[in-house]
Amino acid sequence: MSDRVLSTATAREAIVAFQGIVNGPLLDQINQLNSKGQLLSQPDNWDGRLATEFRAHWSDTHQKLIAIQHALEELRLQIHQINQNIMQAGGNM
Repeated sequence: MSDRVLSTATAREAIVAFQGIVNGPLLDQINQLNSKGQLLSQPDNWDGRLATEFRAHWSDTHQKLIAIQHALEELRLQIHQINQNIMQAGGNM
């Protein structure tokens, strides 16, 4: 394990961009996918043999999308905390 702490301007810019993507369009798009998938999973909105196949898989897909949202938020928080720790340790170059 290294004693070195470093957060370059490039790293800080990447962190801000990462957080902006996660907080903005990415989570919004995942929410939209979930919303539209929920509508399509209702037979009174969409039905037929292939729509039935979609419904058979939707619940699993829906759970995976929720898990992705949680994982991205957790990763965003970890990145933020790690960078804060580095900056407090004097790693801002």
